[in-house]
Amino acid sequence: MPKANLRQILADNVRRYRSRAGISQDNFAIECGVHRTYVGQVERCERNVTLATLELFAMAMGVSVPQLLTKDGVA
Repeated sequence: MPKANLRQILADNVRRYRSRAGISQDNFAIECGVHRTYVGQVERCERNVTLATLELFAMAMGVSVPQLLTKDGVA
């Protein structure tokens, strides 16, 4: 069973980066090619994401995958 802690770090970082950029969940989802409910589920730790999705999220936010997976986005 994966650690919930890593999912929480990802959720916090996705929400933080998205909010700082002033992008709604809807627009972020469109940019990443995923459904808006999926973004919300990731931000609430309800979903595990694939490596491909991590890469999409990172590219859309202009950060690295390690930054998304590191507490406070500092890699």
